Amino acid sequence: QVQLVESGGGLVQPGGSLRLSCAASRNIFAIYTMGWYRQAPGKQRELVARITSGGSTNYADAVKGRFTISRDNTENTVVLQMDNLKPEDTAVYYCNAARAGVFNYWGQGTQVTVSS
Repeated sequence: QVQLVESGGGLVQPGGSLRLSCAASRNIFAIYTMGWYRQAPGKQRELVARITSGGSTNYADAVKGRFTISRDNTENTVVLQMDNLKPEDTAVYYCNAARAGVFNYWGQGTQVTVSS
């Protein structure tokens, strides 16, 4: 199994920054795609950012230029750096590890609230 432990959520003012971390129980980056998803009130869960086993990244249009996904292989962590946060970013953020067609793991979710 793969266990994912998230941290870094909280309350921040518009324009502020947060850094979300997802710690995996073992080194899985060679075979798993790691992603951050979010679910806002009244909306479906959506992909925020993703980094593949090969290191390729992609972002939702709504966060391009503001969010950055990265990984630290030595610490088995995936980080989502969120800058210039907007109220629309308010959601529960989930870490995901996926091996297509085989495994799909989720973190517990961490609340991000952007409000004045």
